[in-house]
Amino acid sequence: MLNQIKLPAEVKADRTEDDEARNDGTRQLVSDIAYKQLMIVNVMFAGAPGCGDGHWVLIDAGISGSATAIRSAAKSRFGQTGRPAAIVLTHGHFDHVGVVETLAEEWDVPVYAHQEEHPYLNGGASYPEPDPGVGGGMIAYLSPLFPTRPVNLGSRLRVLPADHSVPHMTGWRWIHTPGHAPGHVSLWRERDRVLIAGDAFVTTKQESVYAAITQAAELHGPPAYFTPDWVNAKRSVQTLARLEPEIVVTGHGAAMEGPLMRSALHELAERFDDIALPEKYR
Repeated sequence: MLNQIKLPAEVKADRTEDDEARNDGTRQLVSDIAYKQLMIVNVMFAGAPGCGDGHWVLIDAGISGSATAIRSAAKSRFGQTGRPAAIVLTHGHFDHVGVVETLAEEWDVPVYAHQEEHPYLNGGASYPEPDPGVGGGMIAYLSPLFPTRPVNLGSRLRVLPADHSVPHMTGWRWIHTPGHAPGHVSLWRERDRVLIAGDAFVTTKQESVYAAITQAAELHGPPAYFTPDWVNAKRSVQTLARLEPEIVVTGHGAAMEGPLMRSALHELAERFDDIALPEKYR
């Protein structure tokens, strides 16, 4: 049974009144960063509201069937046709690239990812099969049904810059945070200490259907059924904890902020084996 760090509601980065006023279906964290929950996964929007075509970036691309929801949010938030400058992927698991081929083709934009993720994004290789033996809930049990085959982005696929800058996202840098996936990256902005962590760690118990739906405020390691490298997963959490983020949004669960979140993140980093490591895993 996987453990977790339960957190009080006040660590949620909730901007309910502002979100309702914008009416674009997203939750805004700071003026130019928002996210939208699509079933069990989040997608992120980087860019100021109303900035127009070509002046914002989509981070991750949800699950299959989510293109309409992403398009609608983009048009409402940014105006014009809602076309971004690029798509950036934290990694290539099925719930983060569900509509990336569709949107990249429709918008005619490049897709950036770490070099080590490219085999899973250019049709070259499938991910290892999920591990249902990690336990923790029904999603873990059903994980062998999840697709592991690659998408194929062809010539649209690009390598993230070697200088760790993030294309079209001034002030941001990417950090290699492997473990959950070989080329997993997290995005970090020092100025306001905002962290887009992907699945390096998550803020809900993703192995459980109930937790994934209710979004209970809990800090967890990466989704266990899809994490093949626990040594690097631990190192990645420790790397992100050292950043001392102020606001965190992850691939699964509600965004969180403040000193209680940081304390929980440090506890996860220091006690990773007790909290995140499954009793049984491949």
